[in-house]
Amino acid sequence: MSSSSASATAAAAAAGGAPGAAGRSSGSSIGGGGGSGSGSPLTPLKLVGLACVFLALCLDAGALMSPAWVTADDQYFLSLWEACWRPAGSDHSWHCTTTLDSDWQVATLALLLGGGALVLMSFLVALVSVCIGTRRRFYAPVAVMLFAAVVLQACCLVLYPIKFIESISLRIYHEFNWGYGLAWGGTIFAFGGGVLYCLNPKNYEDYY
Repeated sequence: MSSSSASATAAAAAAGGAPGAAGRSSGSSIGGGGGSGSGSPLTPLKLVGLACVFLALCLDAGALMSPAWVTADDQYFLSLWEACWRPAGSDHSWHCTTTLDSDWQVATLALLLGGGALVLMSFLVALVSVCIGTRRRFYAPVAVMLFAAVVLQACCLVLYPIKFIESISLRIYHEFNWGYGLAWGGTIFAFGGGVLYCLNPKNYEDYY
């Protein structure tokens, strides 16, 4: 009798301990899942945002190095660094002078350089966040830097044609050329990247 009662007591104790062990096991699995979620998965939305930032950086670099922000019938061209001209219908060499002695041209160059530096910083931060795996904490700084770059570059691109028309009068047909267009392209892609890095709803992170 004593042995059978002892066996019954042991079986009851084992049955009572099983739910507790299961609860501890499920709790540990939940805790492990929460720890693994600290690094949010890389989503297609953020990959597109990173591509936009890279394109903005490339376009800004092209705009800064472009020799053709304003051109006029193969007689005159103006960049952010120098202005060059030659007489019409001649094969004479180009005569070039620096544009850095003009306040408005220095201001436009500084604004575009500042915007380009912010785009470069945001690209590096976004790239590092992809490499180390803790991405969500970097979304807001990247978006803020991109929007600040957009403001600087938009001011540059609005100021440039206004001051050009006020300060430089050309009697021949002229147009704002591909260097100016590259700068606008970089600004648009930077704005798109900033918008994509702002779109971070947690409920839809797994889908976008």
